[in-house]
Amino acid sequence: MQIGVLADTHLHSWPVALLAQVKELFAQAELILHAGDIINMSVLEELPGPVAAVAGNSDGPWVRSALPLSRIVEAKGFRIGLIHGYGPPGETPARARSYFADSRVDAVVFGHSHMAMAETVGGVLMFNPGSLSSPRDGISSLGRLYLDKGIKAEIIRL
Repeated sequence: MQIGVLADTHLHSWPVALLAQVKELFAQAELILHAGDIINMSVLEELPGPVAAVAGNSDGPWVRSALPLSRIVEAKGFRIGLIHGYGPPGETPARARSYFADSRVDAVVFGHSHMAMAETVGGVLMFNPGSLSSPRDGISSLGRLYLDKGIKAEIIRL
């Protein structure tokens, strides 16, 4: 199973060329995860296929009323914690992991830091796809997860 992953899009609407690129990259995805800072719900509505999302710190009340702050997504027998994250960017991975400390998760997908990351810590994949619109390292990115006998992560830099 392939899952498309986004975070920190910070878009009121999709630029046409960027949406076409995302749709092409996620053409084989059976699910898309968005880890918050969406800004406008129409951004989710234009994505192909089913989407599971959470609200982030920059999302307004209209997004926060429609989406939870965290959730666990189950897919192909795996449990994926989904949260935006909070606090100083350098502490975001640890804070995101600690949020799911009492839950059995195989991966934690998060955003907030605007910095892509795919690292296994204590047997849990910590995955941040980075940001399409405002990456802190200057390179826009998104990601894909591949679920089979395990979970593999891919960061795609645009």
